[in-house]
Amino acid sequence: MSLQNKIDFAIIFSVKNANPNGDPLNGNRPRQDYGGFGEITDVCLKRKMRDRLQSDGQCIFVQSDEKKTDGMTSLQNRAYSDEVGLGKDAFNAKKTSPEETARLACEKWFDVRTFGQLFAYKGEAKDGVSVPIRGPVTIQSAFSVDPVSITSTQITKSVSGEGDGSKKSSDTMGMKHRVDSAIYVAYGAMTPQLAERTGFSGVDAEVIKTILPKLFEGDASSARPEGSMSVEKVIWWQHASKAGQYSSAKVHRTLDVNSDGTFDIDLLNSLDGLKPEIIDGF
Repeated sequence: MSLQNKIDFAIIFSVKNANPNGDPLNGNRPRQDYGGFGEITDVCLKRKMRDRLQSDGQCIFVQSDEKKTDGMTSLQNRAYSDEVGLGKDAFNAKKTSPEETARLACEKWFDVRTFGQLFAYKGEAKDGVSVPIRGPVTIQSAFSVDPVSITSTQITKSVSGEGDGSKKSSDTMGMKHRVDSAIYVAYGAMTPQLAERTGFSGVDAEVIKTILPKLFEGDASSARPEGSMSVEKVIWWQHASKAGQYSSAKVHRTLDVNSDGTFDIDLLNSLDGLKPEIIDGF
């Protein structure tokens, strides 16, 4: 059975001496908006969600190159594979309807029935099919509570990267950037009307609820050392109906997060009959 209750959620997390989401168009500096507030894109957050789901044994279609488990070299190869995908016939409009392809894809891959996916591959005889799938789970970009302070450090390479090592090459200069300390908040929602089309269920929603508190575990890198990013709280609002008792915007506005990561549910605008569940970070 597909999801029966609308769900809103928020993730409050801390960043300390880490680059949570570098901007390749700005020397890989941590992303900021024009007001100086830190930003982490929705795409980045969904990547971390996919990685956590994959680590927990869920079947994921959009796997990162660093963590792929099936040896597929592209999304098309994964989709076309008879062993780990749906097979080529599923993307042949003469053999399989787009509706059936969408059903099979949602049934097989957790992230497809969760976030949606566009399958647009050209067949060998130009008999391919374009299958757009709109997912029921959306997440917004995360923004810091206050403007962020960014520290940039110049780094050098102290070893020879080329040659036989008999002649020391000139040091290669580079830059490393980090957010000193900040609290970020991201909001999301789950829509039952779209869940009916993908088969996203209440059980799937509970799986998402389980992985959010440990979103950054196993995501360490030079830019994000282990322990430098941590989920502090997950706020989970489960409505009493498919349509929801209140709009997501109204629900999200009741949450007021402070610079130290503490938070308040706005009593002046509290919503009757919609009490949030508060989950501690991992």
